[in-house]
Amino acid sequence: MAIATINPVTGEVVKTFEALTGAEIKHKIDLAQSQFLQFRSIPMGQRAEWLSKAANILEQERDRFGQLMTLEMGKPLKAAIAEVNKCAAVCRFYAKNAAAFLADVPIQTDASISFVRYQPLGVILAVMPWNFPFWQVFRFAAPALMAGNVGLLKHASNVPQSALAIEEVLTRAGFPTGAFQTLLVGADQVAAIVEDDRVKAATLTGSEPAGASLAAIAGKHLKKVVLELGGSDPFIVMPSADLDQAVKTAVTARMINNGQSCIAAKRFIVAEAIADQFIDRLVEQYKALKVGDPMLPDTDIGPLATPGILKDLDQQVQTSIQQGAKVLIGGESLRDQPGNFYLPTILAEIPKGCLAEYDEFFGPVALVFREPDLESAIARANDSPFGLGASAWTQDPTERDRLIEEIESGSVFINGMVKSDMKLPFGGIKRSGFGRELGREGILEFVNIKTVWAK
Repeated sequence: MAIATINPVTGEVVKTFEALTGAEIKHKIDLAQSQFLQFRSIPMGQRAEWLSKAANILEQERDRFGQLMTLEMGKPLKAAIAEVNKCAAVCRFYAKNAAAFLADVPIQTDASISFVRYQPLGVILAVMPWNFPFWQVFRFAAPALMAGNVGLLKHASNVPQSALAIEEVLTRAGFPTGAFQTLLVGADQVAAIVEDDRVKAATLTGSEPAGASLAAIAGKHLKKVVLELGGSDPFIVMPSADLDQAVKTAVTARMINNGQSCIAAKRFIVAEAIADQFIDRLVEQYKALKVGDPMLPDTDIGPLATPGILKDLDQQVQTSIQQGAKVLIGGESLRDQPGNFYLPTILAEIPKGCLAEYDEFFGPVALVFREPDLESAIARANDSPFGLGASAWTQDPTERDRLIEEIESGSVFINGMVKSDMKLPFGGIKRSGFGRELGREGILEFVNIKTVWAK
């Protein structure tokens, strides 16, 4: 795959880049390792000052960075600018809280003194996706750098300018040369990087095959990995729910990032008693969504990121229809104009064994399932190879407690949309991956948790 910015609205190749050679990659890893030996000893306060300055740069130039993201992968500009603001917030969060998160933890034992100390591991490789080009990177970089690690970024090949801009922000903020470097490389060059003895761990957000491949290489070399992979998040609506709020949130939760989010609500599991009302309102709100140029302020849904993603999504939809699913709205791409546009789509009456029961649909397609009661709704939610997030809507305390306890996922949001919050750990179970980002748990993923015992 070429490393290039290709405008998903027009298909125009905007800018291309040459992949780094093996010698150039080696030089960058040399630089990272050399910098780590010094960077790990830099006082936490100095690192916090640099990270706070990065937050300032992001906020001051949010429009430029937002436009760059929209140009490269097609998300609505207003969402891209909001993403930049969120990156600034996560920088400030770890600048403020890292010292407390990493402070020695005293523990009483038979020793005169015993405690747990958290120390950086070294060079960490981040393999990141195109769908949140800045946020995915900063939620790794902010805690990793504050912990004293140094980072190497292998970003998705269709967002190279975003990748370079992130390195630029951190360098301008004051982080020393080599503390964070972007590697413009193809997927076929990742294995050699992971295998390098100086690279101590890796994190990947992306597809199941990519995660499995990285985990296999890292496992062979006994290296730590954190994986955040696919999701087919349930959105459960019970009869006691605030239906107006549930429907409104359902649209946002499915259409965020043009439907291209691992934690987007994808399977809408609705109690039979209110299913007709919910579906009718959902269809009406879908009809009002505006598909078009993501640079325009009134656009709700822009193009999918690549022609390949558009093709795969349409194939999933058409296969599901052939297997008996009913199209309530949409069900096709916009063929009368260039670009990777797909109409907002709702599939219902999905038969057992249909591809739509278990596949992840990475685009603006909602899958609706009717269930008679809470028991069957929870069973439907858990009948999935994924376990990233779940949203459930009820005003019944007993139902709420059962949903929290019984849903198999990395997070459960009651009467709210699933989202990543820098104060809370984020990650999944089952084929959605393992390990956590964000919160205190996120900064502890890439440290040596050292036990100290002294008589």
